[in-house]
Amino acid sequence: MEWLMSVSVAVIAVAFVLFVIYSISIFISIKKTVVNIYATVEDLKGEMEGVKKETEQLLHKTNRLADDIQHKSNSLNSVFDAAEDLGQTFQHVNQSVKKVSYAVSKQADEQSEQVAQAVKWGNVILEFWSKWQAKKAEKAAKAESTVTSRGE
Repeated sequence: MEWLMSVSVAVIAVAFVLFVIYSISIFISIKKTVVNIYATVEDLKGEMEGVKKETEQLLHKTNRLADDIQHKSNSLNSVFDAAEDLGQTFQHVNQSVKKVSYAVSKQADEQSEQVAQAVKWGNVILEFWSKWQAKKAEKAAKAESTVTSRGE
């Protein structure tokens, strides 16, 4: 029975050695995995730094672009203000032209009545003058016929 005990201890010792060897191989495998994970994390860290720098550059460019757009928008505001002022000026000019046109039309109506009166008076005067000329010519013709009839 003693030999059974020796064999049992030997089997336990072999089992323990196999357990230790297996555990060491697992630890070596875990170490390789941890090293790979560490390298991956370092790579990711480097890539994250690159992404961070690119993001910062993009943010700066975006801010510059926003400032440029704001500046151009402010410039366009003055153009729109000028266009609005121009529209108001045209409106004032249009109103002024309407007022002047109305005044000219009104004055033309008033003047046309005066012109019509002047034409009427002119026609009356011409008619009197024509009659006077005709009477004068008639008197001259009578006088001449009287002179010619006396001289015969």
